[in-house]
Amino acid sequence: MSLTEPITPIDTYRPYWARRFGVAPFLPMSRAEMEALGWDSCDVILVTGDAYIDHPSFGMALIGRLLEAQGFRVGIISQPDWRSAEAFRTLGRPNLYFGVTAGNMDSMVNRYTADRRRRSDDAYTPNAAPDRRPDRAVIVYAQRCREAWGDVPVVIGGIEASLRRIAHYDYWSDKVRRSILIDSKADLLLYGNAERALVELTHRLAAGEPIESIRDLRGSAFVVPQGWKPNERWREIDSLALDVPGCVEPHPDPYATTFTAPPAGQRNDEPRRTPGEYPIRFHPATDRLAVRREARAHTVVRLPAFEQVEKNPVLYAHASRVFHLESNPGNARALVQAHGKRDVWLNPPPIPLTTAEMDYVYGLPYARAPHPAYGNARIPAWEMIRFSVTIMRGCFGGCTFCSITEHEGRIIQSRSEASILREIEAIRDKTPGFTGVISDLGGPTANMYRMACRDPKIESACRRLSCVYPDICKNLDTDHAPLIRLYRKARAIPGVKKVLIGSGVRYDLAVRSPEYVRELVTHHVGGYLKIAPEHTEQGPLAHMMKPGIATYERFRRLFERYSREAGKEQYLIPYFIAAHPGTTDEDMLNLALWLKRNGFRPDQVQTFLPTPLALATTMYHTGLNPLRKVLGGRAQRVNVTRQGRVRRLHKAFLRYHDPANWPLLREALKAMGRADLIGNGKQHLVPAFQPAVATGGGRPRARVAGRLASAQPHAGASRRR
Repeated sequence: MSLTEPITPIDTYRPYWARRFGVAPFLPMSRAEMEALGWDSCDVILVTGDAYIDHPSFGMALIGRLLEAQGFRVGIISQPDWRSAEAFRTLGRPNLYFGVTAGNMDSMVNRYTADRRRRSDDAYTPNAAPDRRPDRAVIVYAQRCREAWGDVPVVIGGIEASLRRIAHYDYWSDKVRRSILIDSKADLLLYGNAERALVELTHRLAAGEPIESIRDLRGSAFVVPQGWKPNERWREIDSLALDVPGCVEPHPDPYATTFTAPPAGQRNDEPRRTPGEYPIRFHPATDRLAVRREARAHTVVRLPAFEQVEKNPVLYAHASRVFHLESNPGNARALVQAHGKRDVWLNPPPIPLTTAEMDYVYGLPYARAPHPAYGNARIPAWEMIRFSVTIMRGCFGGCTFCSITEHEGRIIQSRSEASILREIEAIRDKTPGFTGVISDLGGPTANMYRMACRDPKIESACRRLSCVYPDICKNLDTDHAPLIRLYRKARAIPGVKKVLIGSGVRYDLAVRSPEYVRELVTHHVGGYLKIAPEHTEQGPLAHMMKPGIATYERFRRLFERYSREAGKEQYLIPYFIAAHPGTTDEDMLNLALWLKRNGFRPDQVQTFLPTPLALATTMYHTGLNPLRKVLGGRAQRVNVTRQGRVRRLHKAFLRYHDPANWPLLREALKAMGRADLIGNGKQHLVPAFQPAVATGGGRPRARVAGRLASAQPHAGASRRR
């Protein structure tokens, strides 16, 4: 499980014998389709909470086609009736395993709003029908798979499983829940982008290796007896020793050529309590890095047990901090957490895919359409992405409220220019309804394509939670030239009239490249550009790990300048979050005043939604800041908005122009001593009068710089969750 170990490229495995059946037009969802393909059984059956759309933006299609390319017969059970095990027997018994996911979104985020209200539609379901998936779908689906075929291994993955791989705070039940491995009783959890682990796992199972013996896959988690270790070379350290002052590991001897262990009975990880407890030792430069890598590769960090973090907010915050510090695949150690008499063991994160591997995955023979079983049903998620192209994965921004880092990691994985251009041509030639407009070239962000640390050695050793906060790291290559070249070649493809950018632009990076902003504004904005400063005040921004509003202003000036030069009337649509940890009533008032001064009247706004494992969720649950050490009485308190009334107030400040919010705002302004902002002048935030009938129940449009513009949800919203 070391980065120094050779990695087998995912496109170099010897195909399984079933490759002789060829490529399916769609992966089968019924026995009739299996028989038409000449199959008597499936090697792998994938269960998903989404409609099956054979397109690389949908996880089950991507995984299914990847396994098909490896020679395996893959079936899909999409949105099954979970009330019995019968739907899970539809395709028969899989030869190797069930692969279970909730879908592209966490099922709880998909089904409930930030106010815990049931959503009335589901974008990933035919005709947007609600209630086609259960709460906590991974747990339910895994249990039904076990009921249907008790002897078949169950492997869980996707974003819902990734975000619940250890004990985690669950916003919807308002309590700390156990690892999803415990509740689902799955044999293995693959977290993050799991292509590499999944391909190796499937080939090893096909070769007859039992799943309970496969314990060395990076990016995997599993349940073992308490105290289990892979072999005698492994050592365990207590995470409590990592969050207190003092030396955690003894320094190597500069004159020694081999590692010097601490005295017998002395744990190597114990913090120094008194000066001189450990001798100072150093290795020669040629040996030191290798020794440290070898030590880390066989070290597991024990997090506080579920029973501890469930009851102790300080230990929960500590565990969250350690978890995030062990997220760089270049130096992360294995983690283990006790749940009763069993341990949940997490191997280090997966090695990111190379550009060649990314091209392989996205170049597979997708049908690029929903399964024919859906007929003419409208699937909103498909309509949103049918003309878009994913060009990269990952995000090094580290925003505390965002789930991308926990799932996809901080290292950017980019496709080659040629691969992206081929997919645009495939959209032009194969996707019905294409009118010449590509709706997006992006991913989690629009403009991190091919960005990376200047030195791979520094990158593999880095422990920062963000490459861009509190400022952009000097080691980060922020060159936008490859992205500019891609934009120009994309719009030069015959049949392509326009290439729009729908993913969110990271504006603190964009201002480093005025040429990129010029290119973006001149050719790739369709009148409005979505951007997410999230707040104006330093308190909440610091707890979000977002840049200050001054950086947004720099981007705005460039945007307006190049729009004028291009002779275009274009506008920015900024997005903001209400009730984020670290936000006070005064912060929201100042944001509302900024919105009014700048002529913004937001329509759709976000209230902070605590998703499992996010750092901001830890702040919300514990009231402590995991961005700093929390043990030893040094924890920093965080202002948290939990009460429904205060959350409504913070949201009302964002929609200060809505008459339905005026009574609540007037009451709050008086309590804050700011009654001077109530009146009928331009300097006032809300008027003194109240309409007889509130007009806020509808959906007024947002006024942007004097022009109406309907504010849409964040670009890439499903990715961010």
